[in-house]
Amino acid sequence: MQESPATNPNASRLVSLDAYRGLVMFLVCLRMLELDEVALHFPDSGIWRFIGFHSSHVPWVGCSLNDVIHPSFVFLTGVSLVFSVMARSAKGESKGRLMRHALWRSVALIFLGIFLRSQGRSMTNWTFDETLTQTGLGYMAVFGLTFAGLRVRWATFGVLLLGAWLFYALHPIIPPHAIPEAYNTAVDWKHDFTGFFGHWNHNRNAGWSFDLWLLNEFPRSRPYVGYLGGYATVNFITTIGTMILGLFAGTWLKQSRGMDGGSKWVTTRFVVAGGICLLAGLGLHALGLCPLVKRLWTPSWVFFSGGLCFLVLAMLYQIVDVRMHRKWAIPFVILGMNSIAIYLMRHTLDGWLFENLERHLGLEIFQVFGPELQPVLMGACSVTILWLIGLWMHRKRLYLRI
Repeated sequence: MQESPATNPNASRLVSLDAYRGLVMFLVCLRMLELDEVALHFPDSGIWRFIGFHSSHVPWVGCSLNDVIHPSFVFLTGVSLVFSVMARSAKGESKGRLMRHALWRSVALIFLGIFLRSQGRSMTNWTFDETLTQTGLGYMAVFGLTFAGLRVRWATFGVLLLGAWLFYALHPIIPPHAIPEAYNTAVDWKHDFTGFFGHWNHNRNAGWSFDLWLLNEFPRSRPYVGYLGGYATVNFITTIGTMILGLFAGTWLKQSRGMDGGSKWVTTRFVVAGGICLLAGLGLHALGLCPLVKRLWTPSWVFFSGGLCFLVLAMLYQIVDVRMHRKWAIPFVILGMNSIAIYLMRHTLDGWLFENLERHLGLEIFQVFGPELQPVLMGACSVTILWLIGLWMHRKRLYLRI
């Protein structure tokens, strides 16, 4: 634990970054309301269908609000790296010390993700698909790029995305499994591609083949056959691409500070970059070159989700830091300034909170609007408790930093 400067209108800290990070953490916590499951009880309600869709991940192709959480977290990691490295350098820290700190952060993120994925397991669950683990695997590469020039960053970005695309495109298309459920594919799965996009089918692709070898090299309670969600360890390669986009955003923000008309200049860059990335992502999919699949973090997803991140940051930057409308953002800033702590509590205390709410208050109070909405009320109480813990930590100026 260490202290961090409190947020106030006169601080040099960019509050929009904390607000964005806090919005992401709020959406992470909102999963505790199980809105996607509750929506299934109201199949005839258009409102609940909309809520259910955006409260869960799309099965394979496309994007929901929930799908933007992970890329936003990764994108903001790239943005924050710029300010972190420059602030530490300004204090006189050597590159060697900066590198050791970055290595520590990378290793810590990897093992925190494994720790979270091992909750409720009989042994360590050696898996590398968790958000923190994926970020940690790519962190050192992006850290190195903070010292690189524009050409090196763009070249690295292009090579990573092209290499990831070739890795899948050159791998033989795998025919359907005789017993789909034996490979963690739903029996009624209806989202397989035909033609060239077949290289990116669920648990029948290059990333899956690589994990079939890699993950079975670790001690396991039973052999690895595939992630139910279809994720792949090699996603971290293209995740680096999303962090590089964040690196560009952070660099532009840093350059704009103190510049005449800097806020307009950087906002314009964000909007233009966001539009170009969105068109690139949709274009790659529409032209049949690369499918838009978040679960495999395809290059088209890097562009599409990165474009959304640029646009969200542009909006929040204008509202929070330029126009100084900050009161509405305070609840999110509190979460954003302690994002790692909130994230860890969300994934370790959720079951404990539900059990104790039921034990001490009973289920009846949470079924006042019917048993179907019980998870919503229990989840809302749990989210409120986590936010109050975050508020207490904020007031005590206690911030978890890695």
